Amino acid sequence: MASTLDSFFHISERGSSVGREVRGGLVTFFTMAYIVVLNPIILASAHDKTGAHLSFGQLTAATALVAGIMTILMGVVGKFPIGIAAGMGLNGFVAYTLAPTMTWPEVMGLVVIEGLIILVLVLTGFRTAVFRAVPAPLKSAIGVGIGLFITIIGFADAGIVKPGSATPVSFGLNGELQGWPMLVFILGLLVTSVLVARKVRGGILIGIVGSTIVAVIVEAVFKVGPTIDGATGKVVNPTGWGLNVPKLPSSIVSAPDFGLIGKFDIFGAFTQVGVLAALLAVFTLILSDFFDAMGTIVGLAGEAELLDENGEPPRLQQLLVVDAIAAVAGGAASASSNTAYIESASGIAEGARTGLASVVTGVLMLFATFLAPLVGVVPYEAATPALVVVGFLMMLQVKNIDFSDYEIGIPAFLTIVLMPFTYSISNGIGAGFISYVIIKVAAGKSREVKLLMWFVAAAFAIYFGIHPIKELFGLGA
Repeated sequence: MASTLDSFFHISERGSSVGREVRGGLVTFFTMAYIVVLNPIILASAHDKTGAHLSFGQLTAATALVAGIMTILMGVVGKFPIGIAAGMGLNGFVAYTLAPTMTWPEVMGLVVIEGLIILVLVLTGFRTAVFRAVPAPLKSAIGVGIGLFITIIGFADAGIVKPGSATPVSFGLNGELQGWPMLVFILGLLVTSVLVARKVRGGILIGIVGSTIVAVIVEAVFKVGPTIDGATGKVVNPTGWGLNVPKLPSSIVSAPDFGLIGKFDIFGAFTQVGVLAALLAVFTLILSDFFDAMGTIVGLAGEAELLDENGEPPRLQQLLVVDAIAAVAGGAASASSNTAYIESASGIAEGARTGLASVVTGVLMLFATFLAPLVGVVPYEAATPALVVVGFLMMLQVKNIDFSDYEIGIPAFLTIVLMPFTYSISNGIGAGFISYVIIKVAAGKSREVKLLMWFVAAAFAIYFGIHPIKELFGLGA
């Protein structure tokens, strides 16, 4: 059995072991399991044009099901340790921008169209060609930017970073670290950092599980409660738990309801909002999903030290095909577009190098359709220390960028800083690509810019100018 796994997933070839792959898969699951709860919170909180809301329970089941199936597919076909789940940012765009203008089935129909178009772009070789047109230092910059993005996600979810009153961001609550959940995060960060620094096997997994146990004990003793009231959506306890309250559920198993699967209308949006508005919505989804996934894949491959001399990960075509299918599957199940997850870096940091880790993560996600109450025990404050530590590990790729060469250093810098500062991988990539082309032209070196980089830079210019374009055609802001 072990030899079969080794041969199929190339475990020894990539310097790993079955044990490391299993640990890596477990870590990735625990780090991204929050999406089983968070995606339903985002989608169920919005209403469509008719005022209809999606069922929270059905969204939970659909989110876990699609993530599980597509992550297993990524492991078996892509043979790479990447988890797949509903894309953060994309689900917000779907819920708060698209849903109020049409019905939920029509919204999800646009997501299916977006995924199908991306699949065509992959199968025709266009997406791979774009990937290869990107200069190697910019690919490294994408990985570094994602590392900082992961870090700020970890700090923000834990409450270390919050919106400020006189400044864009502030430290903790009123400039102080307050509350028991914050203590759990700090302890988790310190313990995980020490374990990783000492190269303890399973260090990140130990940190997540240990922090969760501490969180459960803290909640049992001090009755901290949630920050936000689930019924009203209002802040009732600023020093409470950020998402999940870590207490043992009354029941561990619950029967999943897959009633949302297949509830999409692929052409309805074009009638509801008009052809041009629907096409602009699809274009926005495509550009964000297209480059978020590309950036995530190259960043994770760099962290796993699996990029070749051209900065390309193994089985790139297969990775991109699965990611495109995931977008279609997410729309078809009303779970929003699914894509490669940057949290997979935590499993890679634990030693995962092959698709076996993804299979482990995917199987656990499928179990989560029945074990949603148990998955909900892990709070942000126990999972996010892993993201901060992984952010550091991904920062190590910065050594591949020559910042003394301003023609590549400035685009790389913009790529890196705009990802965390704007909470978007696509924004960072777009700024880096556009500035790279402009600087090369200004330096009289336009011939160094590959044709597809011109095309992509122009596409991002449209992406950033989407609101003026809407106004130009009378579609509003």
